Amino acid sequence: MTRVLLIEDDPAVRRGVTLGLRRNGHETEAVGTGEDGLESLGPFAPDIVLLDLMLPGMSGLEVCRRIREAGQVPIVILSARGDDIDVVVGLEAGADDYIVKPANTEVIEARMRAVLRRVAPTQPAAGHHDGPLVHGDLEIDASAVRVRKHGRELTLAPSELKLLLFLSASPGRTFSRRQLLEEVWEHSYYGDARLVDACVKRLRAKIEDDQRNPRYVRTVRGFGYRFGPL
Repeated sequence: MTRVLLIEDDPAVRRGVTLGLRRNGHETEAVGTGEDGLESLGPFAPDIVLLDLMLPGMSGLEVCRRIREAGQVPIVILSARGDDIDVVVGLEAGADDYIVKPANTEVIEARMRAVLRRVAPTQPAAGHHDGPLVHGDLEIDASAVRVRKHGRELTLAPSELKLLLFLSASPGRTFSRRQLLEEVWEHSYYGDARLVDACVKRLRAKIEDDQRNPRYVRTVRGFGYRFGPL
């Protein structure tokens, strides 16, 4: 059973999403403010958070940042604001995915499942050697779902972790944004490629010493990204 924390100020939306999730077997706690959502994190210990951006009091963006600072719990923004700037700002605050309302329960559940798969341990491929892979000062352990830099474990959001694991499994190979969207986010709509760019920006902030001259996640202009340590 998945524990879902819904932070949504609209009573009708809150009720509808909660009923749909509970009907499908999810343990759901729903609150109407960001402050209440942050207070529920510890006692409820959600597996995933559904977060509205337009909240009274503390904004959804600030709630997103605070949740992300505290740990790796997956965050999916559920908002009526679908402009590019709103989506990008929300993703750069630390969200793993972004759903524009109104959205039915099937869409929400599909996105939730995709996000939760990103934090599941990865089974090594046939012929893959055991133990972490070392690339420069990065140690990437796919089976343990763990990344270290200079020996210190990094706190990566699920999407950041899945993207790094995927790219580093094929060093030197370039992947288009569409390919990364399908493999990491399990989406097929190319318009959501902004998910990829925002995640790369966040990931670089954590693993690169110089984001303007990245050593690991490199841009192939006009196409996509590749993993390529010097």
